[in-house]
Amino acid sequence: MAAVAADANGAPITPVNVPRSGAPASSTAAALSARFGDAIVRVDVVWGETNVVVTRESVHDIIRWLHDEPTERYDYLVDVTAVEFRDASLPLEVVWHLRALANRRFLRLKVELPRRGPLSVPSIMDIYTGANWLERECYDMFGIQFEGHPDMRRILMWEQYREGYPLRKDFPLRGRFSRAEQLKQALAADPEARYSMEELSIAEAFDSLPEDMKRRLSEQAALGPLKEGE
Repeated sequence: MAAVAADANGAPITPVNVPRSGAPASSTAAALSARFGDAIVRVDVVWGETNVVVTRESVHDIIRWLHDEPTERYDYLVDVTAVEFRDASLPLEVVWHLRALANRRFLRLKVELPRRGPLSVPSIMDIYTGANWLERECYDMFGIQFEGHPDMRRILMWEQYREGYPLRKDFPLRGRFSRAEQLKQALAADPEARYSMEELSIAEAFDSLPEDMKRRLSEQAALGPLKEGE
């Protein structure tokens, strides 16, 4: 297990005076290199945090191993996000933040995607069910496709949104459409039709909805799920 800063009683403490670079990598990085070889592109340590860049083809197997391997046990998926740099020569990064709670370890895993290639990576929903909304948000904001995700649709912007992906560096600050067109699209959207009573109940939101919305959702549920295009 990697060394963890602790006080005289062995309780964990926040490290201080951590250098920007040059700190030792987590023991997980060496374990990954030994296990996956050339699939590990490089290891960087920035402000004491270990960043491991891996190949797109291997990322699902690597995350599965990190989750299942008894000596690692990265049991908490913190976030799935992406980074696009203004320098067009740099690839777009897909980023996974993982924590091994029992071992008090943090790992940042990355895949670099060439901008002119397909922006897609495997979904890890079969490993962490919490990846569901995180992957949908990453798709919605950056246009990253997560292969194997059972419900790859927007989660923040409405389904009819056609301006692209708001966190991409090619997105104009004022949007591509006029304010009138944006308002028209927003008013034409029907978010109630996109979520079933079951989904809202799971979120414990159905009971707090206005009575007229409850009635409309109940009527829709009785008719069955909407088909594409309805």
